[in-house]
Amino acid sequence: MSPSHAAGATVPIVDIDSHWTEPPDLWASRAPAALRASAPRVEADAQGREQWVAADGLVLAPVGYCAVRRDGSKAVGRVTLDTFAEVHPGAVRADARLAWLDEHHIAAQVVYPNVLGFTGSLVMQIRDAELRRFCVTAYNDAAADLKRESGGRLLPQAVLPIWDVAAATAELVRSHDRLGLHGIVLPDAPEVWGLPTLSDPSWEPLWCEAEARGVPVNFHIGGGGPMGALWGGMSEAATIAALSSLADTSNIRCLVNLIFSGLLDHHPSLRFVSVESGLGWIPFVLELAEYQFDENGVTSLKLRPREYFRRQIYASWWFESDLGPALAALGEDNILFETDFPHPTCLYPEVRGRIARSLAGQPVRVQRKLLYETAAAIYGVPQALLDGSLAA
Repeated sequence: MSPSHAAGATVPIVDIDSHWTEPPDLWASRAPAALRASAPRVEADAQGREQWVAADGLVLAPVGYCAVRRDGSKAVGRVTLDTFAEVHPGAVRADARLAWLDEHHIAAQVVYPNVLGFTGSLVMQIRDAELRRFCVTAYNDAAADLKRESGGRLLPQAVLPIWDVAAATAELVRSHDRLGLHGIVLPDAPEVWGLPTLSDPSWEPLWCEAEARGVPVNFHIGGGGPMGALWGGMSEAATIAALSSLADTSNIRCLVNLIFSGLLDHHPSLRFVSVESGLGWIPFVLELAEYQFDENGVTSLKLRPREYFRRQIYASWWFESDLGPALAALGEDNILFETDFPHPTCLYPEVRGRIARSLAGQPVRVQRKLLYETAAAIYGVPQALLDGSLAA
């Protein structure tokens, strides 16, 4: 099969998981005078490695978990580069990211945060409530700027002040209605921070507003839930590989909770996306849930586990080389594609080649659904962007 006729070669792509290496002035440039000294900022540690700090020296994150260098090479076996000077400009700036999208014929790309955690939950480390709220709203303001600068091709997902459901609901409305951000990202285990679980009735105002607006709810791996301790003695590269593998377990727990909590009965048109979790485990977990559903005589739910998944839950793939088993078990309507650029596990520099191998032999109808049609419907990607992506 020649490259020009390879699977996916003539199909647009909507990449549903990438990350933003937030620019060093994101919060400082937006902070009111009273918060300027405590707002997140970039400082170098004793070894010269740049990191994000806030308030009284609280270390929030390194530089963006970016593994793609300025020269285009990828740092292997490292969780992040040490300074902004090393980082690929496409990780930070809209114009450079668009050039990267054009290179790989990607029409649009969903974007998640880094500094506040992949779901925004690490903002809970900040004790001052006013500063915490500012960090959330300033991020969303900057995300709206990023979307606008990209001509709508970059689609950042809003983070929310999860410690206050009323404020979180108001921020969802503001982010969607005023800022144009179509989608939110939530931690799968707010109870880690002493908050009610997501099935608690106190979250109802948030679910109702999201459902009314067609806002997708994203659960990104590593979103705050426990992964379990690593065994000792691992090398740095092995530690990164183990942590990256274990991160998916948070979404296994999340999927099971979604299905059995009753939340999906109350909000049947609300869409949930399992981000960066892969697909191979989902058929097994659904089969397990079906078995336990029957063996334990569950009568409190309106549908069966597989029915809930098919109706309103979606998941993404990027590294899996053979999608046949997952497609056979799950169908073709709930599967999305991602690259995870510019994280250590991302598809870089190869994107189209991976797609060609993973989708080899699949009908064009299936390729279109997996690569862009379903994602475009969930995240509101205009048809004009899809039509123009292959010509770029």
